[in-house]
Amino acid sequence: MGFQTEFNSVCKFKSEQELYELLEYGRGKMVKSGFRVFPTGQKVVAYTPDNQAIAIVKIVASIAEINFQGEEVTQVEMELVRRLTEEEARIQTALAHEMFFGEQG
Repeated sequence: MGFQTEFNSVCKFKSEQELYELLEYGRGKMVKSGFRVFPTGQKVVAYTPDNQAIAIVKIVASIAEINFQGEEVTQVEMELVRRLTEEEARIQTALAHEMFFGEQG
Protein backbone atom coordinates (compact mmCIF):
# COMPACT_ATOMS: atom_id res chain seq x y z
CA MET A 1 0.00 0.00 0.00
CA GLY A 2 1.45 3.34 -1.01
CA PHE A 3 0.50 6.71 -2.39
CA GLN A 4 1.36 7.83 -5.90
CA THR A 5 2.03 11.57 -6.15
CA GLU A 6 0.37 13.34 -9.08
CA PHE A 7 2.20 16.05 -10.99
CA ASN A 8 1.14 19.46 -9.63
CA SER A 9 0.09 20.59 -13.10
CA VAL A 10 -1.79 17.46 -14.19
CA CYS A 11 -5.37 16.51 -13.50
CA LYS A 12 -6.19 14.03 -16.28
CA PHE A 13 -9.72 12.79 -16.79
CA LYS A 14 -10.20 9.17 -17.86
CA SER A 15 -13.97 9.59 -18.27
CA GLU A 16 -15.66 11.93 -20.77
CA GLN A 17 -18.72 12.00 -18.48
CA GLU A 18 -16.72 13.29 -15.50
CA LEU A 19 -15.15 15.99 -17.71
CA TYR A 20 -18.54 16.96 -19.15
CA GLU A 21 -20.02 17.41 -15.65
CA LEU A 22 -17.14 19.69 -14.64
CA LEU A 23 -17.44 21.86 -17.75
CA GLU A 24 -21.25 21.93 -17.67
CA TYR A 25 -21.87 22.53 -13.96
CA GLY A 26 -18.62 24.16 -12.81
CA ARG A 27 -18.00 21.44 -10.22
CA GLY A 28 -17.16 17.83 -10.62
CA LYS A 29 -15.26 14.84 -9.41
CA MET A 30 -13.22 12.05 -10.83
CA VAL A 31 -12.27 8.68 -9.49
CA LYS A 32 -8.72 7.39 -9.97
CA SER A 33 -7.45 3.89 -9.27
CA GLY A 34 -4.98 3.48 -6.43
CA PHE A 35 -4.12 5.79 -3.59
CA ARG A 36 -2.97 9.14 -4.98
CA VAL A 37 -2.09 12.52 -3.54
CA PHE A 38 -3.62 15.54 -5.25
CA PRO A 39 -2.66 19.12 -4.26
CA THR A 40 -5.83 20.13 -2.38
CA GLY A 41 -6.39 23.89 -2.51
CA GLN A 42 -4.20 24.39 -5.59
CA LYS A 43 -5.13 25.30 -9.13
CA VAL A 44 -4.03 22.79 -11.76
CA VAL A 45 -4.48 22.23 -15.48
CA ALA A 46 -7.12 19.64 -16.43
CA TYR A 47 -6.64 17.36 -19.43
CA THR A 48 -9.09 15.41 -21.54
CA PRO A 49 -8.80 11.62 -21.83
CA ASP A 50 -6.77 12.15 -25.04
CA ASN A 51 -4.22 14.39 -23.25
CA GLN A 52 -5.50 17.77 -24.47
CA ALA A 53 -5.29 20.69 -22.01
CA ILE A 54 -8.78 22.08 -21.52
CA ALA A 55 -9.23 24.07 -18.31
CA ILE A 56 -7.86 25.36 -15.04
CA VAL A 57 -9.46 23.74 -12.01
CA LYS A 58 -9.09 24.11 -8.27
CA ILE A 59 -8.78 20.88 -6.29
CA VAL A 60 -11.18 21.14 -3.34
CA ALA A 61 -10.96 17.60 -1.94
CA SER A 62 -8.94 14.44 -2.40
CA ILE A 63 -10.18 11.32 -0.63
CA ALA A 64 -8.26 8.02 -0.80
CA GLU A 65 -10.16 4.94 0.35
CA ILE A 66 -10.76 1.26 -0.16
CA ASN A 67 -14.15 0.82 -1.85
CA PHE A 68 -16.70 -1.96 -1.26
CA GLN A 69 -15.01 -4.10 -3.92
CA GLY A 70 -11.75 -3.92 -1.95
CA GLU A 71 -10.04 -1.66 -4.52
CA GLU A 72 -7.84 1.30 -3.59
CA VAL A 73 -9.34 4.43 -5.18
CA THR A 74 -8.98 8.19 -4.86
CA GLN A 75 -11.89 10.57 -5.43
CA VAL A 76 -10.92 14.09 -6.46
CA GLU A 77 -13.44 16.92 -6.22
CA MET A 78 -12.78 20.14 -8.11
CA GLU A 79 -14.20 23.49 -9.18
CA LEU A 80 -13.83 24.93 -12.66
CA VAL A 81 -11.80 28.15 -12.56
CA ARG A 82 -12.00 28.75 -16.32
CA ARG A 83 -11.60 27.07 -19.69
CA LEU A 84 -8.31 27.67 -21.46
CA THR A 85 -8.23 29.80 -24.58
CA GLU A 86 -7.38 28.00 -27.82
CA GLU A 87 -3.79 29.31 -27.75
CA GLU A 88 -3.29 28.45 -24.06
CA ALA A 89 -4.63 24.94 -24.65
CA ARG A 90 -2.35 24.38 -27.63
CA ILE A 91 0.78 25.52 -25.79
CA GLN A 92 -0.04 23.71 -22.54
CA THR A 93 -0.85 20.51 -24.45
CA ALA A 94 2.52 20.65 -26.23
CA LEU A 95 4.39 21.25 -22.96
CA ALA A 96 2.54 18.47 -21.15
CA HIS A 97 3.31 16.04 -23.94
CA GLU A 98 6.99 16.82 -23.57
CA MET A 99 6.97 16.78 -19.75
CA PHE A 100 4.41 14.13 -18.77
CA PHE A 101 2.70 12.23 -21.56
CA GLY A 102 5.47 11.77 -24.14
CA GLU A 103 8.13 9.10 -24.22
CA GLN A 104 10.08 8.84 -21.00
CA GLY A 105 13.77 8.27 -21.49
